[in-house]
Amino acid sequence: MPVPTESLASPEGAAVGEPTVRTGDTCHVDVADRWGNLVSATPSGGWLQSSPVVPGLGFPLGTRSQMFWLQDGLASTLRPGARPRTTLSPSLALRDGEPWLAFGTPGGDNQDQWSLVLILRLVHAAEAVRGAGPWTGLQAAIDAPMFHHEHAPSSFHPRSSSLGRVLIEERVPGRVRQELARLGHDLRTVDGWSLGRLSAVARDGGWLRAAANARGAQGYAVGR
Repeated sequence: MPVPTESLASPEGAAVGEPTVRTGDTCHVDVADRWGNLVSATPSGGWLQSSPVVPGLGFPLGTRSQMFWLQDGLASTLRPGARPRTTLSPSLALRDGEPWLAFGTPGGDNQDQWSLVLILRLVHAAEAVRGAGPWTGLQAAIDAPMFHHEHAPSSFHPRSSSLGRVLIEERVPGRVRQELARLGHDLRTVDGWSLGRLSAVARDGGWLRAAANARGAQGYAVGR
């Protein structure tokens, strides 16, 4: 499921930031089988075209090594034996100790944000409807209006940030957006179907349920 995105270019013309190849990007897949196995996977890494070349060395830091910092004393400081952090967040959730939900999304630093919103929606939906299983509204939870912030420094070169900025889909009610702005968020309203690439599969007894994001028309839920 390639997800083309806009490409950022440095003054020298080299791509920077997240992997933003027009022919493809990070992808995500969730799988459930009849035996109860669940898989959540987010393949990504090694995008040489978006990781800057190290001055004086002539090669880039691929496969997430670009997320190291050269500043001493940080958790992500480059040092022997250290592993780079990653934005990849393929997720599994259990219910009563048993596999229940596999879910995730492409999206760089937004992956954790979008996935958290999804799981909260599903859990609260289950609590709100007495006797309903946690799958209630799986597709609806993915389709519902989404948002994320750009407050923290990006994991990708040049590690830009926009203090207090929140991107929010225009389908969110106006009174909610007004209140968020009143509270001090730098609110940026975007197209109503533009944030998030989530997909998910769930087990419900003898049933398997699946949902995929309609945004970009590049996600699919299929079964056999």
